[in-house]
Amino acid sequence: MIACLTRLYSTADGESHFENTTEELQLVDLIPAAPPLHLSKITPATEFTFFGAPAGWESDWHPSNARNLFLVVSGEWEVTASDGETRKFSVGDVLLVEDTIGKGHQSRVTSSQDSLSILIRL
Repeated sequence: MIACLTRLYSTADGESHFENTTEELQLVDLIPAAPPLHLSKITPATEFTFFGAPAGWESDWHPSNARNLFLVVSGEWEVTASDGETRKFSVGDVLLVEDTIGKGHQSRVTSSQDSLSILIRL
């Protein structure tokens, strides 16, 4: 899986330019109780990664591995909190995930298309 993005950069002469570029996503075991996910390399910024999951992907209960900001670029997610409340997140939605201890949450891609998101570690 590959994520496409636009880069805005400056050259030595001080001019800024756009460049179309891609990030390759690799299959990674991120959540022990869930199938592997597609992730790009982690880039310090604090840190961020592209987060890809196929249509129909779902996890078992798990706490977040860190405080994360989750931004949906494509597809749709359904997340269930351990108190039973379920919410949907689609393109443009942002979720601050801070459940790093306890039972955590369940996640699944509910769209018929694969999902691409951005995960920023805080």
